[in-house]
Amino acid sequence: MNYISTRGNTAPMPFSDVLLMGLAPDGGLMLPEDYPQIDRATLDAWRHLSYPELAFAIMRLFATDIPEADLQDIINRTYTSEVFGSDDIVPVRSIKDYKQGLYVLELSNGPTLAFKDVAMQFLGNAFEYVLKAKNERLTIIGATSGDTGSAAEYALRGKDNIEVFMMSPHGKMSEFQRAQMYSLTDANIHNIAIQGMFDDCQDIVKALQEDVDFKTKYSLGTVNSINWGRILAQIVYYFKAYFAVSNSNDDMVSFCVPSGNFGNICAGHIAREMGLPIDRLIVATNENDVLNDFFNGGKYSPRSAQDTYVTSSPSMDISKASNFERFIYLLLEKDSARVGDLFTGVKSGQGFDLSDVAELVSNRYGFAAGKSTHANRLATIKAVYEATGDLIDPHTADGIKVASELQRDDEVIICCETALPAKFSDTIIEAVGNVTLPRPKHTEGLEDLPQKVTVLANDAELVADEIRKVVEPKE
Repeated sequence: MNYISTRGNTAPMPFSDVLLMGLAPDGGLMLPEDYPQIDRATLDAWRHLSYPELAFAIMRLFATDIPEADLQDIINRTYTSEVFGSDDIVPVRSIKDYKQGLYVLELSNGPTLAFKDVAMQFLGNAFEYVLKAKNERLTIIGATSGDTGSAAEYALRGKDNIEVFMMSPHGKMSEFQRAQMYSLTDANIHNIAIQGMFDDCQDIVKALQEDVDFKTKYSLGTVNSINWGRILAQIVYYFKAYFAVSNSNDDMVSFCVPSGNFGNICAGHIAREMGLPIDRLIVATNENDVLNDFFNGGKYSPRSAQDTYVTSSPSMDISKASNFERFIYLLLEKDSARVGDLFTGVKSGQGFDLSDVAELVSNRYGFAAGKSTHANRLATIKAVYEATGDLIDPHTADGIKVASELQRDDEVIICCETALPAKFSDTIIEAVGNVTLPRPKHTEGLEDLPQKVTVLANDAELVADEIRKVVEPKE
């Protein structure tokens, strides 16, 4: 399988090269030339596989340049009960006592208590394997609004031939999220707090990625969801969750996904394109409702950092969905030139209007969307707790609120969990009172550890200077 850019000006390349590169050289996002098609017989064969077995069955279709024995080894070392707490890796639980037909896909049982671990743990092992095979080094630059950073750092800490520079918006994450990242002492981990919003951090990542000379000289890659390896790893749990709640492959199941950067739900979209019987893909946003506006009206109007709200679901405080381009590429029937024009405009602060194809968005691709506010999140956390005894984090509350609101008669909806509630104690206590939040032993006392972070103004060149201080340039 070869990969191409959404902008159409990058030569096809294999999975291993795409894994390391981040943005395509032409500024687009890499994706397969075509998605593999899964028939009913294959779904039947996959239904009872273990998580590592299912991951191998799916990933081998996309990572065709990695020897199958090596890919199996990477997967087997990644998806273990020691790392994720159970052999299920991503268990599914019913919340029917809150509302019939709703389920929660537990994605937050990894080391940093967030769904990003499922992909990042794979990415860390895959990076190390590919770099060793190629005898190369990699400089990871990333941006996080809360969970990507810690998941990446825990997956890459101490890895051979990798340096990590992770940017976060200064003062905008929860105390737990900051402690997870800034308390790491591994020599290859470098935290940078940018005086701005997440979108500013993301813009710096893209600016450095688009500087071809700098990118080549310092071997830049990324772990943000623009990295295809992350999307690939996330496709797997949509299949696993579907099998967990369906009785046969004649059943249709919907997913509701809290979304800011459109990475997680993009994986669900690809699973649906492959043939997984997904009815609807429901995008849940918070007050930063740019995606909600698009999926309900066809207009995409990213906001500036100054106009992006700081909310109680901070990992979704994003107004430029960097993965969105992969969906628009298919929506526009792979018209690379038009995609390039649209997203060049987005980079300069413009939006676009695709209301003329809005029916395709819902009818052909199955998308719907809704939004929630802080008050909605508090009410949902409280209601779920009182009905089931379960505590949910505010991002997952965004998803459950929207799923409850949009659920059709007899529709089964799986809500994708974003993180464990312990990461957002202030909001949980505001919702339900002074409860004890369960947290894994390895996170106890985390907030009391010394923290190390470099605070910088919103300037890509300042971040480039930090990289130059550490990384030996290529000749």
